Amino acid sequence: MTKKILITGASGFVGSHLVEAAKSQFFEVHAAVRRSSLKDEIAPFVDKFVYPDWNNPQDLDELLRNEKYDFVIHAAALTKSKSEQEMYTVNVDFTKNLLASVSKLTEKPQRIVFVSSLAAIGPIPFQENQFILNDSPYHPVTVYGRSKRDAELMIKENFADLPITIIRPTAVYGPREKDLFILFDTMNKGFEPYIGRKPQALSFIYVKDLVDVLLLSLRGRETEIVAYNITDGHVYTKYAMADIFKSVFKKRLFRVHIPYGIVEYFSILLQKLYSKSSKTPVIYPERLNELTAENWGCNIEEVKNKLNFEPKYDLESGLKETLEWYKVNKWLS
Repeated sequence: MTKKILITGASGFVGSHLVEAAKSQFFEVHAAVRRSSLKDEIAPFVDKFVYPDWNNPQDLDELLRNEKYDFVIHAAALTKSKSEQEMYTVNVDFTKNLLASVSKLTEKPQRIVFVSSLAAIGPIPFQENQFILNDSPYHPVTVYGRSKRDAELMIKENFADLPITIIRPTAVYGPREKDLFILFDTMNKGFEPYIGRKPQALSFIYVKDLVDVLLLSLRGRETEIVAYNITDGHVYTKYAMADIFKSVFKKRLFRVHIPYGIVEYFSILLQKLYSKSSKTPVIYPERLNELTAENWGCNIEEVKNKLNFEPKYDLESGLKETLEWYKVNKWLS
């Protein structure tokens, strides 16, 4: 029998890849999106679009009661916002409303997967062979990270009786991704910029591997809440992405290390310039905490063993595929 899955945030970067992968695995895919969301790209993979009112518990109750989902993957989130309150409303309150409606069901989903972020745990100091673990203490360095931490704590405090798996991806890249693309676009213009000269241990996950582990998580049989940090299992230097870019495009780039103080001043200036705009600048003071963090390396042995997750892409193979997509689709020339 075909299993029915609800995927929230389905029109976003990760969500769009997730609905495609879920459909390829013969799920009946219901995509929760805003009515204003662009849906053309994901429409071929969606059996039904739904438009829940996250502020209306009765609306959520009715949706879940009528549809009787076998699985739920909650990927909807704000990664940046003009206000901390807005970030918390979406990332914490809406998650709580969804799970509260799930908890009222007589026939509950077999598994709920909450897409959190490695930002909820935060980085650790740079030391050789030191890794972030699934149970490392929380130490987020941005409001986004704090909102994801508080969402996790809320889940553990209020919904410990539900079959929930928390997935914490590191920096995600792949076709259609727009934030890291800004870096590639800068490289395409001949520049390879860095903030300061301190060494960094970075981690990444290709979006196809991320959606694989999200769908693998649905098979979990744990009765308690479990959380897994997700990377491709490797740790990279701050120069790794640029080295791969140069290899793919056969370009020489001008490498420049910009002193932290200059970038910090520029980020403060950008924040002031954007103060009356509805948009958020690419770099703002708090974001520097994340961009300049020393160590995002993770040990993923537990998720490999428990969910049989084996990343298919390292940074080189995943980034080559991504850059080729940007070229073919005229994002890069």
